[in-house]
Amino acid sequence: MMVQGIARLRKNTRRTLVALALAGALAGCQADEMITAGPKHLREISASIKQKMPGLDMSMTSPIMLRIFKEESTLEVWKQTRSGRFALLETFEICKWSGELGPKIKEGDRQAPEGFYEITPALMNPNSSYHLAFNLGYPNKFDRSHNRTGTHLMVHGACSSRGCYAMTDQQVQDIYALARESFKGGQRSFQVQAFPFRMTAENLAKHRKSEHYEFWRMLKSGYDHFEVTKQPPKIDVCEKRYVFDAVPLVEGVPFRATAKCPEYDVPDAIEVAVAKKQRTDDQKIIEIAEAEERSERRRAQIAAIFGNSETDKAGESTQTATGEAAPAAGTSQPVAVAATSAAPAAAAATAPAATATAAAAPAATADAATQQTAFAPTEQKSSGGFFSRLFSGGGSQETEAADGTPDPDAPVPPAKP
Repeated sequence: MMVQGIARLRKNTRRTLVALALAGALAGCQADEMITAGPKHLREISASIKQKMPGLDMSMTSPIMLRIFKEESTLEVWKQTRSGRFALLETFEICKWSGELGPKIKEGDRQAPEGFYEITPALMNPNSSYHLAFNLGYPNKFDRSHNRTGTHLMVHGACSSRGCYAMTDQQVQDIYALARESFKGGQRSFQVQAFPFRMTAENLAKHRKSEHYEFWRMLKSGYDHFEVTKQPPKIDVCEKRYVFDAVPLVEGVPFRATAKCPEYDVPDAIEVAVAKKQRTDDQKIIEIAEAEERSERRRAQIAAIFGNSETDKAGESTQTATGEAAPAAGTSQPVAVAATSAAPAAAAATAPAATATAAAAPAATADAATQQTAFAPTEQKSSGGFFSRLFSGGGSQETEAADGTPDPDAPVPPAKP
């Protein structure tokens, strides 16, 4: 009995050790899995992005700023360097955005917002149904001052959009992680600048006839402030418009979205640099617009010339067909009439009549010459080359008459006795 008890004890001990080893192995697998993946909102930034930071003189926790361009379907992540200025860290292709170029106006229009938005930690959503997300904070003060409505306008994953900017899950994973690290470093909010397109002179000229043009020029001012300083501009709203890097002259006077702007100043260095850039861009916009208008006029002239050429060809074909038969009828009929009427006139002629007939002979000869000129085909004069016709605007009726082109509507001269 004792031997059997010892055998059972050894067997149970062996089973216990196997179970413990298996449990340890499972726990180890789960721990490895947690280290590799972990909660999605706590996952690390991709190694490829992290590797760029030392070369750009950035720390992992330095502040960030985002720029979105609809037409180019691009989202840029800018990050502060140790110099205090921002540099471009990563460019992501937006998977989907909904609506058209232009701001969001009202709930349900499925427009993705355009403007300047501040993202605080409270707007980050680690439990999003679209992998990860952050709310843009639409409508902001500017939007509300124009009575614009809408809710839950996000940058999120899942590549599906109804008024949002949708990224792939991996993209939003990195964007979310970069924002999380910047908050860890002490950044209270990061700025998102959402534009219809890159605010270049070429793009402004291209879209100058849009109903949103003045709104876009206002956005361009904020774009220019960042371009010349490489720092996110301070954003305020007054008189229902954005103002950038504005410092009230009286300390403590607030900017109110729908109220008159308080007296303010912009730091001289920024103001001068922005003004210079805007003058250059405005001049380029004018030049591009004028060049396009000249091109449109030239195309209209060319279309008119080719249109007239087709009409002229059709007229010439008709005229040629008519002109081949007209000379035969025009020369034989007057001669026959003249011969028929000349016989009785000669029989009843008196001396005075003969004298009158003799006096009229030169006139009759001249009329015959006129008839021959009017009906005989004449050599067409060249109207010049393509560019002569392009800039002359086509010949006049007087020119055509001078060139010897017969007028098909002119009356046939009567035969002379």
